[in-house]
Amino acid sequence: MRILHLFRTYFPDSYGGVEQFIYQLARGCAQRGHTVEVLSLSRDRTQKLTKLDGHNAHHAHLDFEIASNGFSLSVFAKFSELARDADVVHYHFPWPFTDVVHFVARTGKPTVLTYHSDIVRQQTLLRFYRPLMMRFLGSVDRIVATSPNYLATSTTLSQFREKISVIPIGLDRSVYPNPSDEILSKWRARISGPFFLFVGVLRYYKGLHILLEAVAGSGYSVVIVGSGPMEQELQEHSRRLKLSNVHFFGFLPEVDKVALFQLCFAMVFPSHLRAEAFGVSLLEGAMFGKPLISSELGTGTSFINIHERTGLVVPPSDPVAFREAMARLIENPADAERMGQNAAARYQQYFAADQMTSKYIDLYQELCGAAA
Repeated sequence: MRILHLFRTYFPDSYGGVEQFIYQLARGCAQRGHTVEVLSLSRDRTQKLTKLDGHNAHHAHLDFEIASNGFSLSVFAKFSELARDADVVHYHFPWPFTDVVHFVARTGKPTVLTYHSDIVRQQTLLRFYRPLMMRFLGSVDRIVATSPNYLATSTTLSQFREKISVIPIGLDRSVYPNPSDEILSKWRARISGPFFLFVGVLRYYKGLHILLEAVAGSGYSVVIVGSGPMEQELQEHSRRLKLSNVHFFGFLPEVDKVALFQLCFAMVFPSHLRAEAFGVSLLEGAMFGKPLISSELGTGTSFINIHERTGLVVPPSDPVAFREAMARLIENPADAERMGQNAAARYQQYFAADQMTSKYIDLYQELCGAAA
């Protein structure tokens, strides 16, 4: 099969949870002999092509953005060109500009849409966008929710249940580098004692202000890996709280990120809004056998992290509850170790990349067969 993905951002221009998911799926499909193309937007004015582990990443020029929604004129021609040779087109929601591309191009090819999140923040714009959104969701052949939790709590998804499949995001541990003893020693020297780790793009819904308030006066060490639009504001908040125990390391190479996953005591994930629909870095923490602390959002985070089994789940936007969860793990290392082992076992059972890839390939083949 020839599979075409369309999303607003992708490697190597942007690194986030959706990009990691597309990469894992594209890589897995390519390994099984399928041809995979990914089309995204880039600030680079050249329509460049990047080869990534058996698949091609195409980039059309990003002309402008409105409320984090990228627009591009050149993407129409590029998408139509790539779609002509595709057997199935795979969209990723939300990106409202996708809807426009879909209806303008009218490829006639089978379509899959992975529903990553409800639209949470732009409620005013959503009132104007909703008619187009509902028409778009109604027009695609199959919608995939990334967890049963999100399907059960999304009012938008509830209107399309008859064509929804649930396929959890999966990760392949073998694509992550193994840090050398030298790299591990470097990080041990920089961070003394047990520490809690957060990894992700620093966006408004990640709840990092809650984490900072939770550790104020505690002495618990926290490492924050990632950059994003909230970075400066969070660093200023940390300074106001006089948090010498919180370390912002910004974007790090993958091998350093893996070293920190291996060395950390536990993974913290304080996201407090439903825009956090799954939590790929939370899943990475489980993959590396770490106990998890997250908030109950009614989303995939509580499909990854099962309270009292793989970690602790607390109410959202509650710094006191989050701090108590951190204290519980620190004061009960045997419980923390047991939870980390359970997290690794749950990753193997539900979130291995091979399982995800197989389910998507079966879905693609089903749709292509029906179209034929």
